[in-house]
Amino acid sequence: MQRLDHGVKMAQEGEFKNNVNKEGGEELPLQPALKLFGKWSYEGVTVRDPGLRAYINLRPVYLPHTFGRHAKRKFGKVDVPIVERLVNRLLAPGREKGTKKIGMMGGKKFHALSIVKQAFEIIEKRTNENPIQVFVRALENVAPREETVEIRQGGIVRRYAVDISPQRRLDLALKFIVAGARRRAWNSPLSLAECLAEEIILAARNSMDSYAIRKKVEIERIAEASR
Repeated sequence: MQRLDHGVKMAQEGEFKNNVNKEGGEELPLQPALKLFGKWSYEGVTVRDPGLRAYINLRPVYLPHTFGRHAKRKFGKVDVPIVERLVNRLLAPGREKGTKKIGMMGGKKFHALSIVKQAFEIIEKRTNENPIQVFVRALENVAPREETVEIRQGGIVRRYAVDISPQRRLDLALKFIVAGARRRAWNSPLSLAECLAEEIILAARNSMDSYAIRKKVEIERIAEASR
């Protein structure tokens, strides 16, 4: 009885959506509008960069954890929710505040999930915006458009500017954001969640105070000089 009353209350508050069968015109059971961690809606989140639009997965999920079901499929990470890709990037070898161990986050995915959740709560309080949209905007600003490759010709190494594929652009953006957050947290009184939120906010504003933005500018500057 309490569950029924709770469901009616959520429906009245707009937490559920009516799913209408177009063929018969009958209303199917109310479906929950999934929100990230039960707090933030995916509705209205847009990707302005046409090159990244097909690679930023905004499929609504409550918990960004696919349990590795895409790991054995080539380019399967395209189907992984973009927030989970940020969580997975936190699991990569690196240093966390308060420890000198390399790979401290390795395997502790639920710990990484709690860090991202705390970071999004801070982003919402500081910007009064949907943190998912702020995160997507940060990825668009950080993703570099070109880089350089080294080609050896007769014992001489030359650098050439090349365009970056959308998949690699997104990989580099996630890498730079997490690296910037770790740099801020190292030997700092701030937690990793606070530093991650700060890095995402600065990147979304396209501020040069962001390590990720500076890294992107540096890569593109070197590529421009190598043309």
